[in-house]
Amino acid sequence: MKRFYRNAAATPRDAGFGIALDGKPLRTPAKAALIVPGRALADAIAAEWNAQGADIAVNAMPLTRLASTAADLVAARRDAIIDEIAAYAGTDLVCYRATHPPELVKRQQIVWQPLLNWLTEYFDAPLHLATGVTPVAQPAESLAAVRAAVAAHDTMMLTALRLATAAGGSVAIGLALIAGRLDADAAFAAAELDENFQIEQWGEDPEQTKRRAGLKDDLNLAERFADLLRQKD
Repeated sequence: MKRFYRNAAATPRDAGFGIALDGKPLRTPAKAALIVPGRALADAIAAEWNAQGADIAVNAMPLTRLASTAADLVAARRDAIIDEIAAYAGTDLVCYRATHPPELVKRQQIVWQPLLNWLTEYFDAPLHLATGVTPVAQPAESLAAVRAAVAAHDTMMLTALRLATAAGGSVAIGLALIAGRLDADAAFAAAELDENFQIEQWGEDPEQTKRRAGLKDDLNLAERFADLLRQKD
């Protein structure tokens, strides 16, 4: 698509901030005016549009895409999205521990256990541990508490949480990232702990490299989006 505007700028709106392209409101793919809660995110989205050249590269505007997803998809399917995210607690990555080798067992304990302790302390959502890949039933009260923790977020933050949880394979990692307890690097290290251990032993193939780069990009985007949302005006 050819660039059709000269300037993008954040504009105050009753429900927050919009983004204007030469004074006209930026709209989502579903044709709704794109409104975000605070100026920081609106300014960052406007900056994506101002950085475009003669041709608009949609892939170079991740904040715009994520905000549009929140407006067009997540807002309309909020309960289903909450259920989708909370369901990770039933088989959360950080609950499934190795029995060997000792180095991996120790690493999982050091990196993953604090996340489970945090879920217990802040959300009253203790989760059981399992060894290997054998499923373990989690307490119904804990699953309900995790769902409540997920549901406490507004639509925009819920969208960041969904991205982080899917990338990390863990609602514990997702919640910790958007709460600022983990940064994207730490979230990636936790999510890819087993994979990193195997790579240390055997090396990394090109397909792994590509997949892992995509996960890291998603975690970085979720972190940045959440950080911008926390900057309320």
